[in-house]
Amino acid sequence: MTDGNLTSAEENVIERIEAADVDFLRLQFTDILGTVKNVSVPARQAEKAFTEGIYFDGSSIEGFVRIQESDMRLVPDPETFAILPWRRTEDSAAARMICDVYDTSTGDPFEGDPRYVLKQALERADDLGYTVSAAPEPEFFMFEEDEDGRATTETADHGGYFDLAPKDLASDVRRDIIYGLEDMDFEIEASHHEVARGQYEINFEYDDALTTADNVGTFRTVVRAIAAEHDLHATFMPKPIPKINGSGMHTHLSLMTEDGENAFHDEGDEFNLSETAHSFLAGILEHAPAITAVANPTVNSYKRLVPGYEAPVYVAWSDRNRSALIRKPAARVPAASRIELRSPDPSCNPYLAIAVMIHAGLDGIEKDLEAPDPVRENIYEFDEQKREEYGIETLPSNLGAAVDALEEDEAIYEALGDHVAPKFVEAKRQEFEEYLVDVSQWELDRYLETF
Repeated sequence: MTDGNLTSAEENVIERIEAADVDFLRLQFTDILGTVKNVSVPARQAEKAFTEGIYFDGSSIEGFVRIQESDMRLVPDPETFAILPWRRTEDSAAARMICDVYDTSTGDPFEGDPRYVLKQALERADDLGYTVSAAPEPEFFMFEEDEDGRATTETADHGGYFDLAPKDLASDVRRDIIYGLEDMDFEIEASHHEVARGQYEINFEYDDALTTADNVGTFRTVVRAIAAEHDLHATFMPKPIPKINGSGMHTHLSLMTEDGENAFHDEGDEFNLSETAHSFLAGILEHAPAITAVANPTVNSYKRLVPGYEAPVYVAWSDRNRSALIRKPAARVPAASRIELRSPDPSCNPYLAIAVMIHAGLDGIEKDLEAPDPVRENIYEFDEQKREEYGIETLPSNLGAAVDALEEDEAIYEALGDHVAPKFVEAKRQEFEEYLVDVSQWELDRYLETF
């Protein structure tokens, strides 16, 4: 029984907890680097979590607060309640809820919470009369484990793009992953083997941007957990194997008006894109270098973003080919008109990445930016002179250059907020500096006995 202070959604969660014999709740949130954290509490604490929140030490979380201001409060979002399929038994279950983080000293939402950063972007869109829909396409690899249970880079199969069993030996694992996702209320659109051996993609349906960002974190958790049940290690590392395609997270975006119409669609336009869509697209192109620091946030991300491996490194858009940074996918119905940003990878913090995409696009709308002409040729085949002729720039070639671009781009830096922006830059600068002073196995193999 509850004390009557709960909302109907919260009361529904209490009922589902009792009906499913849930004994533990995982209250989840992410740090600024996108790592999912959780505080586990007995399910009987659910009502307290809704009405009072659950306190935790924020000083131990990457990029949150200093030790002298460490008390933070988690408030679960009842709409994110889901039972964890791999933790269910005949007489008990575990469930999770995604939380918003609050500052206990002020009682306000914590500015360093990535979910809050995305909500701020959505508020900006709402002020302009739009809601934002998004759909990511996260790719991942599955590798075998060694006798000690540690990850190797030996792939679970040797299939290729859209291959079937027996080459795609991990199809049973993908099936179990899909069942697990569906148990957590995902609506799966498609699943297939990707281009590289041991690489896969599972697509879930378009949704509002906040739900989509929540779903990316859940997706990564489910994939890893169910792969582990099959003695496999799933990784969202962008480029775990040299000289083959890496893993991306192409992200589809569109705006909807207050009356439910797709603000990106215009039947009279050559590309069926409205002026709003053209300006949104132009904004993303304008801010692409800074977006890259957030959407491709690891040193390894830039091993994927190189020409020749189907990765989009050229700042251009196209209505028909995949060599450009932004693609306008074919839409069967007006409601499906959207753009696809192809550069993000699945190591990113989905809240921050989607937030900066939205801010960049809205900046384009507010400034009435004009998109350049689409490039319909294969940019991968252009030489430098031809790219200059078309005015096509390239994305930053490493994490250091991307962070430089972020710091120089006032609109995107400010979009991350006064707390997240400097903390994110500090963490990424440190990562890049550690990389620069490291000596790789490649260098040892090439130079140790030569010089």
